[in-house]
Amino acid sequence: MKFLDQAKIYVRSGDGGDGVIAFRREKYIEFGGPDGGNGGRGGDVIFRAVPALNTLIDFRYTQHFKARKGGNGAGSDRTGAAADNVIIDVPVGTQIFDEDRETLLADLDEAGKEILLCRGGDGGRGNAHYKTSTNRAPRRADKGWPGEERWVWLRLKLIADVGLVGLPNAGKSTLLSVASRARPKIADYPFTTLHPQLGVVRLNTTEEFVIADIPGLIEGASEGAGLGDRFLGHVERCATLLHLIDGTESQIVKHWRLIRHELEAYDPGLAAKPEIIVLNKCDSLTAEQKSAKKRALAKASGAEVLTLSGVTGEGLPELLRLLQDRVNAAKESKQA
Repeated sequence: MKFLDQAKIYVRSGDGGDGVIAFRREKYIEFGGPDGGNGGRGGDVIFRAVPALNTLIDFRYTQHFKARKGGNGAGSDRTGAAADNVIIDVPVGTQIFDEDRETLLADLDEAGKEILLCRGGDGGRGNAHYKTSTNRAPRRADKGWPGEERWVWLRLKLIADVGLVGLPNAGKSTLLSVASRARPKIADYPFTTLHPQLGVVRLNTTEEFVIADIPGLIEGASEGAGLGDRFLGHVERCATLLHLIDGTESQIVKHWRLIRHELEAYDPGLAAKPEIIVLNKCDSLTAEQKSAKKRALAKASGAEVLTLSGVTGEGLPELLRLLQDRVNAAKESKQA
């Protein structure tokens, strides 16, 4: 299934049904009078977040969603039937923007969360509504109120606890595959990851967290180089960023600063998230090389640097334990 994280759709709620002009005329009943019923309410357009979806691919083939008009009123004071609502299911983490792509209308970040985006029109009044002691035979009925319509943008931001960032071929997909049951594409050339991947890391029966792997960043990604930086939106909700650096490269400090620059250019708030720096592919380094590169990276970043080998699993249990502790602390602070 192809991954799609943006879509533009048209939504329209239903018009209200029309009221009618009617009079009661029955044999042997001397006094009739107006009995035109009101129109029914038009259908609403409601968005609902469901956990079973993880892409917006369905909206590539269906872009128009329209609710039905309410039923018209009838004689004998019969009100028209209300139209059914149109419920649009979207993945958890979907944001709804106005047509300008900047005005946020709703953020469906929890399963089951709903938003009524377009309200159906009210039904028109029938002539029975207008009868009074002085106006006993009104010949007025109203048309139903029109529904609402708009074009909106849907933007999916994956819900994950940990976000993987780094240059292409830093070993992010390999880490995701050994830490979870996810099976991303792994190859020895850049940009093997073309769309975000999610994996569930389960440490034991009571502890687990979700990790997100996004396409690698390169210099100038904020200006459109490579695959750009649009996929960084999928790690905006993460509690912690896991910054993987290829230990076999010679300019590891330069690469760390490059990714930090791209994060700042995208969103300073994202760059301010807690970061865990990991020197990867240490199975290809000697003990002296590993120690020297670890010291250089720690001096430049001012933070602790972990070492890892995604192939052999060296350092993996310690890293996953640290990530779980960070995720637990973030959830506790959020609940406090």
